[in-house]
Amino acid sequence: MSEGDSVGESIHGKPSTIGSFFTRVGQIYQSWLDKSTPFSIGRWGVTLSLTAIYMIRVYILQGWYIVTYALGIYHLNLFIAFLSPKVDPSMLDEDEGPALPTKQNEEFRPFIRRLPEFKFWHSATKGIVIAMICTFFEAFNVPVFWPILVMYFIMLFCITMKRQIKHMVKYRYLPFTHGKRTYRGKEDTGKPFANLVPARS
Repeated sequence: MSEGDSVGESIHGKPSTIGSFFTRVGQIYQSWLDKSTPFSIGRWGVTLSLTAIYMIRVYILQGWYIVTYALGIYHLNLFIAFLSPKVDPSMLDEDEGPALPTKQNEEFRPFIRRLPEFKFWHSATKGIVIAMICTFFEAFNVPVFWPILVMYFIMLFCITMKRQIKHMVKYRYLPFTHGKRTYRGKEDTGKPFANLVPARS
């Protein structure tokens, strides 16, 4: 093998090595995400801890308010998507839109979110980590009068939640599923449907 061939292989081998490294890192990261899926309380506990650390850091540094405001807006958008149905009933015809069960034997339809809980947690946590990294760079410390941002965020939060609640009332849905109602038999009392006792599965 000539010297030129070996040099060519080493040059073309570097991207492959780097690519395989990042692929391996991505696989390990995804593996940890998969393992953490059932532990929702622990996951959100870590996220709340990171949020507290970030707020304490911003308070001590007395800066990066614009980054905090952007993080709040991002989390608000995630929360609205978490509360919203996957298929917006306002975009469907009245006969095609999802309706609440009105009969005892009607098929159970769980609430399907536009943004699932795990993706909500993952995106919220990534946002906090990115905001934390931004506090280490002075370029993101834009001078701003922070009380105005706080008042504007409160107004935006109230308006957005009011609109979301009106949407839920109008189309009669709740963003929570408590499980399918089942029935277990009891002793015969001689009355129709008297032996059907509601229970939670």
